[in-house]
Amino acid sequence: MRLLLISVIVACVFTTPNLVFPQARHDTSTPSGQPPERHLANIRQLTFGRQNAEAYFSFSGAKLIFQSTNNWMANSFAGSQSAGVPDLGCYQMYTMDLENGAIRLVSTGTGVTTCGYFFPGDRRVLFSSTHLKAPNCPPKVKREGRYRWALDDYDIFSVRVDGQEMHRLTSTPGYDAEATIAPDGKTIVFTSVRDGDLDIYAMNLDGTHVRRLTNELGYDGGPFFSPDSRRIAYRASHPTDPAELEAYQGLLKQNMVEPSQLEIFVMNADGSGKHPVTHNGASNFSPFFHPDGRRIIYASNEQDRQPDAPPSFHLYLINDDGTRLERITFSGHFNSFPMFSPDGKKLVWVSDRNASARGEFNIFLADWVP
Repeated sequence: MRLLLISVIVACVFTTPNLVFPQARHDTSTPSGQPPERHLANIRQLTFGRQNAEAYFSFSGAKLIFQSTNNWMANSFAGSQSAGVPDLGCYQMYTMDLENGAIRLVSTGTGVTTCGYFFPGDRRVLFSSTHLKAPNCPPKVKREGRYRWALDDYDIFSVRVDGQEMHRLTSTPGYDAEATIAPDGKTIVFTSVRDGDLDIYAMNLDGTHVRRLTNELGYDGGPFFSPDSRRIAYRASHPTDPAELEAYQGLLKQNMVEPSQLEIFVMNADGSGKHPVTHNGASNFSPFFHPDGRRIIYASNEQDRQPDAPPSFHLYLINDDGTRLERITFSGHFNSFPMFSPDGKKLVWVSDRNASARGEFNIFLADWVP
C-alpha cells in the first residue's frame, strides 16, 4: 500500500434510513500556540469518522478516488454514519464527486483494496485488491511492539467508475500495489515483489511491457510522476548494515516490511539518475511533485520524533535537490498522502485533525496559497 500510516486510515459515511447530503466542514483555524498553515486556505473536511485514506484527484480535478473502512456499499453521500452500521474491517475503494459529494463503490466489496488512481478521461480507475484470493479481510499483522505492514497478495485491476468491466492488470504471486499513472496518460508505475525484492516497475495502461526501474536491495515504493511525466518521486530504504539487512530480508520472507526509516528519492522515468532528496533518517513517504515540477510535498516525522512516544507526521515542501525545506501542516498528529489538483490550485490530504475518536482519519481539501 502506498502507506506508512500510524496504524490505519479511512472513513466516510451515510445514515440509515435517510441519506445525509454533504455539508463540508470548513476549518481554517490552527490550534492556539501553533504557527498558521499559511499555504492552506478554505480548509474543508470531506469525510467524517472511522478511517479514510489515500484520496487522489481525477485527471479533470472534479472527482476523488479514496479507500475507506466505512460501509458505503451503494451510492451515498458524505455525511455521518449511524452508530449501528458496522465498518467493513478493511478498505474498499470509492469515488467522490467534488461538486455534489456523491460517493460510489468501485471495488467488489470483498477482500481488501488499496492504492486507487484515475485513468485519463475520468471514466476508469485502477486499484489493488485481494478479492480473487479470499473474500474476507486478511489477518492482522503481529506487530511485536513495532510498526509493520503486511505485503498482502494484491493484484492490480482496472474498472469503470460504475464498477463494471473489470480487467486484471497483474497476475504474479505476491504484492503488486502502489500504482499511479503518468500525467501524459501513457504509463503505470507500481511496486512489486515479483523478483524477490520490493522494487518499482512500469507498464503500459493495459498491463503489458512490464519493465523494472529499481534494483537496489531494500524497499523502493510509492512512486508518483512529475507534471511533465519525465521523472518519478518515490520512497526508499536501502539497509547496508548486516543486522538491518538480515532483519529486512527476514520480514520480507514473512510478507512484511517495517518502514521505520524511509528517504525520498527522485529518478528519471526510465529508472536512471536516482538520487536522494532527504537525508534525515526519519520516516519520509507519500511524495508528490508541486505543479512547478521543482519542489516535492511529502509526509514525515522528521521534526516530531520523541523517545517512547507516538510520532507525529506532517507535510513538508522541499526542493528536488534537498534544499529549502518548509513545513506545511501543524494541526493534528497525522497529515499525509498529499496531492495537488491538476491545475495546482488545491491540495487534498489525509489528517486526524478534528478526530472524534482514536484511530480516525479523514480527507481534507484546501485552496493552495503560493
